[in-house]
Amino acid sequence: MKRQTEMPRLEQMESELKRVKYKRRYRSVLRSTVYALITVAAAAVLVATLWMPVLQIYGASMSPTLEEGEIILSLKTGQFAPGDIVAFYYNNKILIKRVIAGPGQWVNITEDGSVYVDDRLLEEPYLHEKALGECDIELPYQVPDERYFVMGDHRATSVDSRSTAVGCVAEEHIVGRIAFRVWPLKGFGPVR
Repeated sequence: MKRQTEMPRLEQMESELKRVKYKRRYRSVLRSTVYALITVAAAAVLVATLWMPVLQIYGASMSPTLEEGEIILSLKTGQFAPGDIVAFYYNNKILIKRVIAGPGQWVNITEDGSVYVDDRLLEEPYLHEKALGECDIELPYQVPDERYFVMGDHRATSVDSRSTAVGCVAEEHIVGRIAFRVWPLKGFGPVR
């Protein structure tokens, strides 16, 4: 004896059709959302890597301007002026210091920590205390071509271009100019 199968009712067919359409629409929306998130994440990584690296401060060599634990943005640029804060590669680390002089300029530092660039006293309102610090270069010192003389704002403890261990920074080692403090929120804004 043959079993007779019952035909689904119209309401059941409409319900199943709605379920199938909803499932397709859900998959489509999910797929497009995942693609959009991947695209945004890839764009953010590219921007952070190529144009605006995000860095975290370690150490106290730039205190009080930048404190340990702060998160900052740097801008990739090829133009650096005295007073700019830059990040650069040194022995597989990234250091952050302030540009004091550019290629060809003469730097002289007195015993009390006053800095002269091309025989002019450098105005340094960002310093709380001047110091000669760890200096083993012969002064006055001429900055080589395509290099920058950099110093930390906490002059007594900073190891920078005054030391032959670090020396002047080559242009190709500079990651970028520090432009903006992102964290902590109370310090949110441009870095000077």
